[in-house]
Amino acid sequence: MEEERLKSILASLLFAAGEPVSIARLAAVFDDMPRATVQAALAEMASQYSAENRGIVIDEVAGGYQMRTPKDHAGYVRKLLAARPPRLSRPLMETVAIIAYRQPITRPEIEQLRGVDTGGVLETLLEKRLVKIAGRKEAPGRPMVYETTPEFLELFGLKDLESLPDLSEFREIERAVEQANTGPVEGIETHPEDVAETAPATSEDPAEPAPETSDDDKTSH
Repeated sequence: MEEERLKSILASLLFAAGEPVSIARLAAVFDDMPRATVQAALAEMASQYSAENRGIVIDEVAGGYQMRTPKDHAGYVRKLLAARPPRLSRPLMETVAIIAYRQPITRPEIEQLRGVDTGGVLETLLEKRLVKIAGRKEAPGRPMVYETTPEFLELFGLKDLESLPDLSEFREIERAVEQANTGPVEGIETHPEDVAETAPATSEDPAEPAPETSDDDKTSH
């Protein structure tokens, strides 16, 4: 298959999918197409789209490739769709950060770090599919352990867990979140990376207790 034809088809597949698609799934669409060929074409497309300053970019997110709008276009897209980005409250941000950096982790371990009951927060994160129950810990009572999900990676625009920012960078994200949340709403729901610009945040290190409570904390699981 000609290279340009392959790129054209891949663009159609990513557009139609509307979610991150793995190399394996994309390669399976073609007969006898090596995964390396598909990956090379996607990498070239991503570089080309970026260099040409197109209205669409191709990012590697959550273990796959996704067609997205550039971050600096988010305000315009938001106006067109009149959409508000998903918001994560301070307790949700604190808890999901702890889980992301310490996973797999149990509810008692999270509560020890935060200093408050996290039942309601965990329930909300489970409903949003940002975290999942990943089994039980071999400890007295065999408590359930929690991990983040591919939806978490997609929401924050991360390729994988190794792409998590270090804690100093995370605090910068949190400060940007707090500033954005007190001002005009930025970003849209289809732009997961913008969540980090619109959600409330905490200035504490995710590994340190944060005794403040909120409505999310008052609900028990």
